[in-house]
Amino acid sequence: MAGDRPLRVVLADDSAFMRALVGRALTDAGFDVVGRAVDGADALERCRELRPDVLTLDLAMPGLGGLDVLARLGTDAPSLPVVVVSAFSPADGARAVDALTAGAFDLVAKPAGDTPLRAFADELAEKVRAAAESGARSRPRTRRPVGGTASERPAPPAGRPRSGAGPVLAIASSTGGPRSLAALLPRLRTVPAGGVIVQHMPPGFTRSLAERLDRASAVEVREARDGDRLRRDLVLVAPGGMHLRFDAQGVARLTDEPAIGGLRPRADLTISDLARLHGDRLLLLVLTGMGRDGELGAQDVRRARGAIWAEHESTCAVYGMPRAVVEGDLATRALPIEELAAVAADALAGARQEVAA
Repeated sequence: MAGDRPLRVVLADDSAFMRALVGRALTDAGFDVVGRAVDGADALERCRELRPDVLTLDLAMPGLGGLDVLARLGTDAPSLPVVVVSAFSPADGARAVDALTAGAFDLVAKPAGDTPLRAFADELAEKVRAAAESGARSRPRTRRPVGGTASERPAPPAGRPRSGAGPVLAIASSTGGPRSLAALLPRLRTVPAGGVIVQHMPPGFTRSLAERLDRASAVEVREARDGDRLRRDLVLVAPGGMHLRFDAQGVARLTDEPAIGGLRPRADLTISDLARLHGDRLLLLVLTGMGRDGELGAQDVRRARGAIWAEHESTCAVYGMPRAVVEGDLATRALPIEELAAVAADALAGARQEVAA
């Protein structure tokens, strides 16, 4: 609700079937669907006329596509949050990741043949509501570094297995993550002992995310495969729909164990495995996202005397995951994403030079 009225939504999709499906899901969830656009130009016109709280946007439409709509909204309605509702194919996945990087709030995959419609409707309603409550897609923010608290840390557990040399990087992110990752990864000149990203995205889209980050980065970024090992200047992205685990020998294992808190991959699982393996050589970055995923993993990193840094609220699309580690007295630094990227890049580059020496 916005005040005492239902949240107002414009939906845009060139498919009459999807307009009906999305409209019904939103109406049943208590939203006021004030406009249904059939293409990008129609979406822009309805947003100018109706001033909704949220726009749901298909990306593959005739004429003016979804990415063009996002670009024009950046000028015409920069405070309007956008939830992308997209089918998956290699082309659609790439467009969706581009949209998220350009500032779309979140992504909902269109239901495939085996997707329960109730699950799609629930996810759509949750993300549209979160988008409206977030304030704005590109709200001006105060940008200042904030130091976390550095409490006395317990000794690392005995018998912790070690491998390689130099720091290992772990990144946890969710809503708004692709944009933050696009600001962070290209700044990294090296990742001395490899790294892992757990980004909450639907199955299929994480490969497009990895490919986009790889094209923009000096280090190699790709979707993780069963049997992978971390190595210098390789960053693995956990595949959507799978948990990414590491066994006692440091070998990556993709599992289809049940989702935890509705999430698969779950960052907590990956982070805890890496803390057990790499102890005080682990650097954990917790970026923008809804919920508290990463908090339990960060507790294990803390016990292992690793480092935990968070994205500051000022640049988060949703200050949920970073808030959990900051308010839990787990993060020792909380910085806007550009500053966090610079500090992490310097720390990793310096560590590599120390290892080489």
